Amino acid sequence: MTEARLRSAEDRRAEIQATAAALGIDEAYISLLVETFYRRIRAHELIGPIFESAIGLDWAPHLETMKAFWASVALNAGRYSGKPVPAHKKHASIQPWHFKIWLALFEQTLKDTSPTPGAVTYFMERAEHIAQSLQLAMFGLPGLGQPRDRA
Repeated sequence: MTEARLRSAEDRRAEIQATAAALGIDEAYISLLVETFYRRIRAHELIGPIFESAIGLDWAPHLETMKAFWASVALNAGRYSGKPVPAHKKHASIQPWHFKIWLALFEQTLKDTSPTPGAVTYFMERAEHIAQSLQLAMFGLPGLGQPRDRA
């Protein structure tokens, strides 16, 4: 990477982190968000069992992965290096309508825990994009059929 590109990436990271900080978003809030959200996921009658079958009884590694994921998304922390599409594609029980439940639970968790109203918008914009990307990768566009490796 050239020096100019590296400086640009560092400037972009600093800008993202400053925006997040102004909204009250930091590592401590991300931890609270993830812990609260997944406690609600586990208790949900429809999607809780899907997560339980995928994760099993030891949730600690998944929660740490999700904290790294959201820190990377919200703070540009660069700690997440997983591959969410293959991780979700391997679970055939996931259906498109599950994403609406996931987003609703996520939004309610944000509203209940968020340090500022702007943080709700900040996270929801990202969550909606992530959900849409996963749905497209897993199920394709409506009317065009499913991606080949899921059909």
